[in-house]
Amino acid sequence: MSGRDLLRVGGSGLRSRPLRVVLSALGIAVGIAAMVAVIGISSSSRAELDHRLDALGTNLLRVAPGTTMDGKETVLPRRAATMIRNIGPVEEVAETGRVKHALVYRNEKVPAAESNGIAVYAASPGLLPALRATLAHGHWPNAAQADYPAVVLGADSAARLGLSDPPQGTQVLIGGGRFTVVGVLDTVELAPELDSAALVGWPAAQHCLRFDGHATTVWIRAREDAVTAVRDVLAATADPEHPEHVKVARPSDALTARQAGEDAFTGLLLGVGAVALLVGGIGVANTMVISVLERRPEIGLRRALGATRGAVRGQFLVESLLLAALGGAGGVVLGTAVTAGFAATRGWPFALPLWVPCGALGATSAIGALAGIYPAVRAARMAPTAALAAH
Repeated sequence: MSGRDLLRVGGSGLRSRPLRVVLSALGIAVGIAAMVAVIGISSSSRAELDHRLDALGTNLLRVAPGTTMDGKETVLPRRAATMIRNIGPVEEVAETGRVKHALVYRNEKVPAAESNGIAVYAASPGLLPALRATLAHGHWPNAAQADYPAVVLGADSAARLGLSDPPQGTQVLIGGGRFTVVGVLDTVELAPELDSAALVGWPAAQHCLRFDGHATTVWIRAREDAVTAVRDVLAATADPEHPEHVKVARPSDALTARQAGEDAFTGLLLGVGAVALLVGGIGVANTMVISVLERRPEIGLRRALGATRGAVRGQFLVESLLLAALGGAGGVVLGTAVTAGFAATRGWPFALPLWVPCGALGATSAIGALAGIYPAVRAARMAPTAALAAH
């Protein structure tokens, strides 16, 4: 028989048992859909991360005080930021300093114990551009306004205080004094600690809140081609006497590490999808074996009319391949739809590598071939007389 004849005969075998075919193909479809969706969602998540890193930049470095040998926290020299600015490839420098013992309240009527866990930081004027942060409301104080009691709230801080969209002139209580809310930040991805913070100008923190003037974090933007070189000299530049007391980090590494963790979880989900695919393949094999047993009279009649063992074997092998291909195609469509829907709800770009649907269809073809080999061989080995006698 020609290939066209084999396809026609194999297709007619499937059409004669539509419900069983659908249920068997569904097992393959679930496994393929799971694998396509897992890889597609992971790829979309990675594409979103790449997009965010492109926007935020990977050239941001962070300098913070470390600890001594006996575990005591150190402090950065007051001139740390000034000295770091002298490094040639450094493009931007900004600093924040934790104002200890300063608490934030909506007003005087709030009980002292309900401080909402909001940290107070002194911030230099260049902090916003250095972190590529944006404002949800209001404005960021410039150098001339840094002397005045004004505050910019982090996104979480504003929500806790009920000031996500504060009216102009709104004031809060910080360290016992009144500060005017001039802005509210959007979420700061590279500095999440600022989401639950209240940021005041450096001079205002010193004369209103008794800030000691020591930065707790210095943020540095370096040229893209010199990030590693700058990172290597930051500790010694920030504190020449005790560089071992300085911690240097690259905030974008945390986002990359989180993606690596998600990739590990993706591997686990792929394993679950593979198990579902194996179960689907067993279902196809079971369907084909039952089909051979039910169609023994048909097999005997065809053999008696001159069909060769190869033709009978080819017929059942094609049926198995078509059954698996039907499930594989349905799984690819379903998995792609799930990926597109999930990416749309999260606001991610849709990213599904071409090799995924191609590989999925290839895997189903292999499963169909393996599942159909035994039933096909069994059907081909039936003697015509024995098969007809089974009628």
